[in-house]
Amino acid sequence: MRAWVPILLMLAAPAFAQGSGPTPALANRQLADPAQEAEAMRLMHSLRCIQCQGQSIADSDAAMAETMRAEVRQQIAAGQKPQDIRSWMIDRYGEWVSFEPDIKGSGLLLWIAPFLIFFAAIWLARGLFRRRT
Repeated sequence: MRAWVPILLMLAAPAFAQGSGPTPALANRQLADPAQEAEAMRLMHSLRCIQCQGQSIADSDAAMAETMRAEVRQQIAAGQKPQDIRSWMIDRYGEWVSFEPDIKGSGLLLWIAPFLIFFAAIWLARGLFRRRT
């Protein structure tokens, strides 16, 4: 009977993995200044939710996205520039958090990869057609 307890606890662990803490104050509340809110929304649409992985933090309902939205709004309200906040988010969560990767470092590979794959496919197809004739 005791051998089942750790197994049951491991199976129940994902249920407790979700954050259940309080929602940050600015996560779902707009800034008072419409210009600042517009800047924040533009930035939030360019940042990927690290929990959902396919949605921007502006569109996601995940607890992590709420935290990220609150952070963006707090920094915008404090007078930070959007590009500085974006850089801070990338430093904190990695290049993957950006829907628009920089054209340097690992971001360069993301921009070049589709062309490399395309040319590799043409080269392989050319080789296959030559062998058949």
